[in-house]
Amino acid sequence: QGGEHCYYHGQVRGKDDSHVALSTCNGLQSTLSFQMPRSVFEEMKYLEVMIVSDHSMVGHLTKTFLIFKDQLHTRVVLVAVEIWTDRDHIPIGVRPLELLRDFSKYRQQSIKHHADSVQLLSNVTFHYRRSSTAYFGGMCSVSRGVGVNEYGTTWSMVGSLSQSLAQNLGIQWDPASKRKECGCVNLWDGCIMEDNGVQHPHRFSKCSITDYKEFLLKGGGSCLFNRPTKLFEVADCGNGFVEVGEECDCGTRSDCYKECCKKCSLANGAHCSDGPCCNSTCLFYPRGYSCRYAVNDCDISESCSGDSGQCPPNLHKQDGYLCQVNQGRCYSGECKTRENQCKYIWGSKASGSEKFCYEKLNTEGTEKGNCGKDGEKWTQCSKHDVFCGYLLCTNIGRAPRIGTMKGDATPTSFNHQGNVIQCTGAHIILDDDTDLGYVEDGTPCGPSMMCLDHKCLPIQSLNMSTCAIGPNGQVCSNMYLRSLYNQLFLILRCNKNLTNTHTHTHTHTHTLLWSLHVFFFFLSMCGFALDLDLDVPIFTDVQKHLFGSLEMLN
Repeated sequence: QGGEHCYYHGQVRGKDDSHVALSTCNGLQSTLSFQMPRSVFEEMKYLEVMIVSDHSMVGHLTKTFLIFKDQLHTRVVLVAVEIWTDRDHIPIGVRPLELLRDFSKYRQQSIKHHADSVQLLSNVTFHYRRSSTAYFGGMCSVSRGVGVNEYGTTWSMVGSLSQSLAQNLGIQWDPASKRKECGCVNLWDGCIMEDNGVQHPHRFSKCSITDYKEFLLKGGGSCLFNRPTKLFEVADCGNGFVEVGEECDCGTRSDCYKECCKKCSLANGAHCSDGPCCNSTCLFYPRGYSCRYAVNDCDISESCSGDSGQCPPNLHKQDGYLCQVNQGRCYSGECKTRENQCKYIWGSKASGSEKFCYEKLNTEGTEKGNCGKDGEKWTQCSKHDVFCGYLLCTNIGRAPRIGTMKGDATPTSFNHQGNVIQCTGAHIILDDDTDLGYVEDGTPCGPSMMCLDHKCLPIQSLNMSTCAIGPNGQVCSNMYLRSLYNQLFLILRCNKNLTNTHTHTHTHTHTLLWSLHVFFFFLSMCGFALDLDLDVPIFTDVQKHLFGSLEMLN
């Protein structure tokens, strides 16, 4: 108190799985636990989804009210629906990659509602081998957290929307060659991300779960850890969200600790009912108790506040921080190096090529080294930008562990200073047409320099927002940026309660909700627990009845 440091935490000597939190602020208070913080995968996450429907879908959709669970330990919450009732706001064509790019621009320019992912449902039939596409690993990004889905039949829409969200979460397609390895041995049920067109998939495969864990451990999905506090639905005790008039709501009885919460009211003496910062006796863990690990050099561990059962939002270090023994730079929560990128694409045995490879090849502007294409011609990198061009690796395998190789790899070797060095690149294409064969944005390319769009730029010129570092030397995080965004969002919401600028007629809204109802009913058929409320009056209040929550549990 009065500036005195009176909070302490650590471990019991010799007990690596223990945790001690001690306070001397008001006498001596302490807690001892042998249960370590949950991993980011085990902790409940919340995926806030917005659905946009094009004009042609108005006559094809109906009503929903929903909750589902699955093994990703992620609750999906429908936070908004926008229907283009009079016209389409972007060209709706049969080429999904073009539609995806146009929809991304539309979201950035026109959608002000906060969502972790925005998905377009269209009545178009794509000229494409799949019925949906989304930016791989784009969750939480305003520009890349989008997907486009063809409606087709009700059941096919269900599958495509599930797959589109999964792609945003960094989950790859399961190749037929790995069916047994991925655990998709049931030919009838199949798995959601199977690449052979399973009609009614029931579960995510072991490979999908591994992909999702890797996405989280790399620093992806930081927006998934904030628990929504306001839903656009009638307050409902038992939906897992604390709403007006409720003291607690942990969903099903099994999600609550003991008898902490009864009928959405806390039991006598209970402070909380669930969450990483709520103990099994319904009391808050003390301030400073670690509730979430830092998953990498660019992440920040979170601690309980002492007055909430929930762990604070998941924060990462601000872009530009040095990481991995000063070899990389933090960018969007991930430590970027050419070495890391080579290993991510080709596996742990691969490594980044020598600098000489980049200086020699990327200045030539050929298939074996370049800074991209201008029409049909390869672009030469300037000497200043060579480390931001074509990615060159050594010890690559026969096939990449992610994406599809376009054409052949381009192996080259040199005798440099008495050593033979390998310089091999390849164009690795994702479903969203992203080419992983180039050095990623955010990768260091010189002292205080980072790559951006194949250019090596001073970090100071990238207009990265700054925030103050406290007197205790606490690292600067993305909290400041998030706070500004939240304030802006609140202002926007005060001025515009509904995202859709058009009047929703009874028929339009009813049809949209029916389609979503069938979508989540299908998910319940895939082994997800489903709780439906079909007696809600249809859209006497659009804001209240348009949205429901979807829950995924392990």
